[in-house]
Amino acid sequence: EVERNLQDAMQVCRNVLLDPHLLPGGGAVEMVVSHRLTERSRALTGVEQWPYRAVAQALEVIPRTLIQNCGASAIRVLTSLRAKHTQEGNTSWGINGEMGTLADMEQLGIWEPLAVKAQTYKTAVE
Repeated sequence: EVERNLQDAMQVCRNVLLDPHLLPGGGAVEMVVSHRLTERSRALTGVEQWPYRAVAQALEVIPRTLIQNCGASAIRVLTSLRAKHTQEGNTSWGINGEMGTLADMEQLGIWEPLAVKAQTYKTAVE
């Protein structure tokens, strides 16, 4: 298990060196994308809005899982995070994985490589 974890860490370092773009972690990016897709779905009518809403709900699984892993109330914290992302300038807010509370990922220094995130989205949509 230690060997596998070390291999994963080295792959993350490799990815960051090859493509040094980072995004806030803790489910912050998923909440931003989810919020924007939900807003986009409201501009559509009928069945056209369903794919937008489905992807928006699916993206919320990441922060929900982080909350559940911390033993916090998933409904309460996720609702607070949704509300936080409706406010201007709070795009880097996510879940503190140690406490199960809302936190600014930039201030905590929690980052994810863009290359990994983009590949994850591509694979999920396929």
